[in-house]
Amino acid sequence: MGIDPFALSWDPGPSFVRLLEATGQDPFGASAVLGGVAPVGAGSGAASRAAGTGGMPPHPHGTTIVALRYRDGVVMAADRRATEGHLIAHRSLRKLFPADRLSGIAIAGAAGPAMEMVRLFQTQLEHYEKVEGSALSLEGKANQLAGMIRGNLGMAMQGLVVIPLFAGYDERLGRGRIFNYDVTGGRYEEADFHATGSGGRDARSAIKLAWSDGLERERAVELAIAGLWEAADEDSATGGPDLVRQIFPTAATITREGFAELEEPEVADRFRALLARKGASA
Repeated sequence: MGIDPFALSWDPGPSFVRLLEATGQDPFGASAVLGGVAPVGAGSGAASRAAGTGGMPPHPHGTTIVALRYRDGVVMAADRRATEGHLIAHRSLRKLFPADRLSGIAIAGAAGPAMEMVRLFQTQLEHYEKVEGSALSLEGKANQLAGMIRGNLGMAMQGLVVIPLFAGYDERLGRGRIFNYDVTGGRYEEADFHATGSGGRDARSAIKLAWSDGLERERAVELAIAGLWEAADEDSATGGPDLVRQIFPTAATITREGFAELEEPEVADRFRALLARKGASA
């Protein structure tokens, strides 16, 4: 079976989204076809309420994702809980992924559309690099993700909101950068740190009190974990460390060497140390 060649006017270039559109496929169709059932999610409660439910059943929400800049790059971290109303829908949902070698994406929003957006974004970055022979700039990656969020606006207005947090290492500037978004695809760069999701405000407050320029890796990871802990302590939709089931939030660093997820034993040890400090000060 052969592949029909594109007419020159249909050349999608390095855009995988345009390639799907040129072949008559809706790049966001997978997010739109949910069988009438809201997916298990990890959503931003405030954003979901702002968008409205559009007559759909209440969709699962509740997550906290954080990113902060340190001396060598960026630390990202995410909790693992997904809630549906007042119920825990999932205890070990993964919300932090590599976008490519030098960037990462953490999801806040309905998990079905969010997972599809992550996969589409990863494919788009790989497709661009293969077609062009070089990777997109970090700024270009952030703009690509903004367009995908904007493409999901129709579903967001029905309550299936997806608001990721994107960060990476900028080789041109030699430092880490963090980008956050709104439901319409608006893109905003955060100079030092950011957190979003239902516990985002509490995480930001905890990080703000201790963040300083030029943090070492160890201190930056501790600070990201402390932000998640404070969010979980105040927000029922954010999952903290589950010592019984041995489920812990995920964390990763992004430096000039690339995206590196922290091993679970390291994250577990850091949470146990944090709990020990909290107990000693009580």
